[in-house]
Amino acid sequence: MHKWLEGMEDEDLQFIKRFMLSSGSLKDLAEHYGVTYPTIRLRLDRLIQKIRIWDGAEPADDGYILFIKSKVLDGEIDTRVAKMLIQEYRREKEA
Repeated sequence: MHKWLEGMEDEDLQFIKRFMLSSGSLKDLAEHYGVTYPTIRLRLDRLIQKIRIWDGAEPADDGYILFIKSKVLDGEIDTRVAKMLIQEYRREKEA
C-alpha cells in the first residue's frame, strides 16, 4: 500500500472516490455535497497537503508524528499544540 493512503481517513477516501467518479469536476462535487465551489477547493487543497506530508515524510517522522500533522490540516489541532505534542513525543522516545 502507498504510504500516503495510511494518512487518509474513510471520509477522505470517499471524497477522493467521488472526485474520481465526477471526472475531477469540483462543480459536480460541490453540488453533490451541497456546498460552495470554494469549500470543495479548500477540502481538495487540504487533501493534497496531507498527501504531500505523508509522501515527503522525514525518516524520523513515524506514524504518530504524521498523524499529528494530518490533524493540523484537518483543523482538529492547532499548530502550537501539534508542535508541543511532537516535541514531547520525541523526548519520550529518546529517553
